[in-house]
Amino acid sequence: MPVSEFAVAAAGEGPYGVAVAGTAVWTTLVHAGVVARKADDLVERFDLAAPGSRPSVIVPGPDGAVWFTRNGDDRIGRIAPDGVVSSVEVLSAGGSPYGLCVGPDGALWFTLMGVDRIGRVSVDGEVSEFPIGTSGGFPAMITAGEDLWFTLNQGNAIGRMTVTGEVTTYPLPTEGAGPVGISAGPDGVWFVEILAGQVGRIDRDGKIEEFPLPDRASKPHAVVATADGGCWVTLWGSAELVRLDAAGSVAERHHLGEGTEPHGLAVAPDGSVWVALETGVLAHINAYG
Repeated sequence: MPVSEFAVAAAGEGPYGVAVAGTAVWTTLVHAGVVARKADDLVERFDLAAPGSRPSVIVPGPDGAVWFTRNGDDRIGRIAPDGVVSSVEVLSAGGSPYGLCVGPDGALWFTLMGVDRIGRVSVDGEVSEFPIGTSGGFPAMITAGEDLWFTLNQGNAIGRMTVTGEVTTYPLPTEGAGPVGISAGPDGVWFVEILAGQVGRIDRDGKIEEFPLPDRASKPHAVVATADGGCWVTLWGSAELVRLDAAGSVAERHHLGEGTEPHGLAVAPDGSVWVALETGVLAHINAYG
């Protein structure tokens, strides 16, 4: 399948997170303090008036807005359907919010890497935080099924939290794996191990499976589960996008170009995939058969 490319930023501005909302594709420009929206052939920029805010992970909200973490200034950002930009401050100074998802309760949940906490913000802007019971665990990405699941990048574990704040931790079989991306699917929760070159899956009983990638130095970064039980994964180190089937085998791979450093990805309703490339480009891969 061909890969289409759309320039959305200058080199060095760093497209990072990706979200699909309706017919628009959104991306965070982490090094510029800007969020960009691509709709048809038009790219619109939303300046956050905070160059060091480091907008990172972005998701469509349940209120029709897009929400994103601001890792550099401890805020959660929001862009309303009418284009109004706003933000709320997290409770913990130095929290470094990073991962973000819509929870089963309809609120936005986020990780606080710097303080080992998980935060919650309602669509009305009310913020609360929950400790995860680790020290230096470095919670990274977060996803939601019936509960919330998150990676502990330095804790080498997967965390699970109820919406009331009860936490269970599942250590990974591979030492020093460095889990980052995570995404809930129909048969379990997929995650990636950036330092081990593996993709993993944990079921609702806590059973963990690990699937080594062909190139163990490929640095898997982000993952999105698919309806057929598999997942898509960006390989930052080898500049690729791969699809794993439900058995954990690589079923499809796309080389995105040397030096592109793919980061976040999102799957559109038609099954096609959008990937943020460090080169200032959004790559688009059509749906697989």
